[in-house]
Amino acid sequence: MDFLTLFLAYLCSVLALAALLCLCSARKESFLTRSITRASQVLSLVVPRQLQRVTQQALHRLFHTRSCLFVVLHVALQAAVFGEYTWEVFVYCWELQFHLLLLLLPYLLLAGNLGCFLLCSRANPGTVTKSNAASLAKVYAYDGVLFQRGLVCPTCTVEKPARSKHCSVCRTCVHRFDHHCVWVNNCIGAGNAGLFLLYLLSLTATAGAVAAVTAAFLIQVLLLSNVMHGTYLDAQGQEQPVEIPLLVQHLFLTFPRIVFMLGFVILLTLVLGGYCSFSLYLALTNQTTNEWCKSRRFGGSPHLPSQPRDRPLIYKNIYSKGIWRNLKEIFNPPTVLERKKKT
Repeated sequence: MDFLTLFLAYLCSVLALAALLCLCSARKESFLTRSITRASQVLSLVVPRQLQRVTQQALHRLFHTRSCLFVVLHVALQAAVFGEYTWEVFVYCWELQFHLLLLLLPYLLLAGNLGCFLLCSRANPGTVTKSNAASLAKVYAYDGVLFQRGLVCPTCTVEKPARSKHCSVCRTCVHRFDHHCVWVNNCIGAGNAGLFLLYLLSLTATAGAVAAVTAAFLIQVLLLSNVMHGTYLDAQGQEQPVEIPLLVQHLFLTFPRIVFMLGFVILLTLVLGGYCSFSLYLALTNQTTNEWCKSRRFGGSPHLPSQPRDRPLIYKNIYSKGIWRNLKEIFNPPTVLERKKKT
């Protein structure tokens, strides 16, 4: 059916865009960035050089400098979803006598999400300065593999504490650096890792609540209209029972904006749910995104000068202290190095 083809293309395009933006926000050298670079190389053969310079400057400002563009996009998407939810879904569900608490649940989750968003975006992620570098170096031990003692940041000219990294976007070193998130326009580090986790969880719950209420409304419409037990005549004039594709088409023709919104929030819930699961895994194992990525690529890294050539380095997460202590550390980061008692 032409309608289903169009609708599936819409769903796939939204999912692909969301996945690419997540990759771009989580990785400095993302697939999206590499794709843009390769595309620009091809277009450079036909595009004037002046336009090329303008485009390169715009892309650099977008992905390599602090910008409010993604924050504005973030707020605009939430406004569009909740505008449609309030204007149509809430009104229809109220007429169908849905429970008031169920209808207000997305708004309550949205309020919590906006609070976490503001706190996370305005919090100090753990900036490393010349005045606090020595004290921060005592918080975590150097593992000798991913983090080595004595390394100095060439930009900040300070000795880098273990688990820290220089962010080229914020132009500063961040303690327990996780990644730079364009959606909150801030780095995620020791100072706001817990807030970022709460932000992700509340955002996923908000999208899931909107999707659940909207889906319940559409199902209720189908039940009340009794269209699920109806029949139709196919192209050969044969009477056929109504199937799911026809029901989806019927709902789309009756409530086009609601169906499009439902498709968007379902995909958003799936993408955010996967990202939340990954973030929870990192929190429970006391890892950062930066450390996880480095450890995955470590097999092909060269040996340290101090290591013999015949002894490959083996990475081991020395910062994990157990599930509950790891989770506690996310919300209450340590201030001094915890040394093991000698037995």
